[in-house]
Amino acid sequence: MRTRTWAPYALIAPTLVLMAVFLVYPIASVGWFSLRQHTVTQPWKNGFIGFENFRRMLFEDQLFWQSLAFSAKWVAVEVGLQLVLGLVLALIVNETFVGRALARSLVFSPWAVSGVLTTGIWILLYNPSTGIFQQLAQWGIGDPGTSVLGDPATVFPATVVTELWRGVPFFAILLLADLQTIPNDLYEAAAVDGAGRWRRFVSVTLPHLRDAIVLSTLLRAVWEFNNVDLIYTLTGGGPANQTTTLPLYVARKAVDSHDFGYGSALTMAGFVILLFFSVLYLRLSKFGSRA
Repeated sequence: MRTRTWAPYALIAPTLVLMAVFLVYPIASVGWFSLRQHTVTQPWKNGFIGFENFRRMLFEDQLFWQSLAFSAKWVAVEVGLQLVLGLVLALIVNETFVGRALARSLVFSPWAVSGVLTTGIWILLYNPSTGIFQQLAQWGIGDPGTSVLGDPATVFPATVVTELWRGVPFFAILLLADLQTIPNDLYEAAAVDGAGRWRRFVSVTLPHLRDAIVLSTLLRAVWEFNNVDLIYTLTGGGPANQTTTLPLYVARKAVDSHDFGYGSALTMAGFVILLFFSVLYLRLSKFGSRA
């Protein structure tokens, strides 16, 4: 009886150990550093300071609030547009037509490209001397030498388009996989009842895709909130910190300025925000419930 009681725990013990090493310990370590003054360039000032880093972050650091506001804007715009466009693409490539396999390959191919390579492609496209806007200027559309990444009025839309190119296939892949599990009998029954294409989409397709949409939007929201590579290599957070996200600000403080204590406090703030909204989103969306 004792063997039967402890056997399940023994089987999951390796997984629990790995979770403790790679999940619990890093979180606890960052939490400890967030309560300390820990600057590599000024080691004589290092030591425990309690919640001083958080007080500084909340009441003195305007760039923290600016980066947090931009992160929220970035996530809302990116996830919303990626979901809509990904759903449209999934519905298109789910249909039967000549060349569907090639169309699916072209739709999904950007997802295989890393963030740094993606920015390399789009930096060339946005190049004011040789890029697409210079070509349009030669055709009489726009002004020559336009730098969309250097203009505060255009840098956000340009960055959004770049990330859309990479992020839309993620939604298309997940939603297409779920679309292919919908029984055709449901559509046939709806058609017999007189439901048109739009009614079949609203009453059959969307309810079936609910869990896939909830899960994919949550995952993508977390990834977009933590996005560093694309924005860092595309704009560097500029111009004038207008595209600085909270994770990018953490990288500046912890990596560039070697202020690991304050960088850890910023990291803990981002962790708490993501955890709170993730739990709230799953509760409000009733993920996994068929009610």
